[in-house]
Amino acid sequence: MDLILFLLAQLVQIYSFALIIYIFMSWVPNVKESTVGQFLGRICEPYLEPFRKIIPPIGMIDISPIVAIFVLNIAMRGIISLGHYI
Repeated sequence: MDLILFLLAQLVQIYSFALIIYIFMSWVPNVKESTVGQFLGRICEPYLEPFRKIIPPIGMIDISPIVAIFVLNIAMRGIISLGHYI
């Protein structure tokens, strides 16, 4: 059981890194249209979309990815703490 929780926590961590890379890619012109950018868009946008519906951009700044990463961090901490109780 510990192995499953460890692997799940690692997947959440990898997904968090993918989100961060995807967010930084939005600052560079034409990078999102690359193969890597399209792949990251397919795996990151479905998760970011609900946050973007709830939290509208403030001017030109979209803070919803920050909240999304924060929620992932809380989920990862929950998985890790669950492993301590099992």
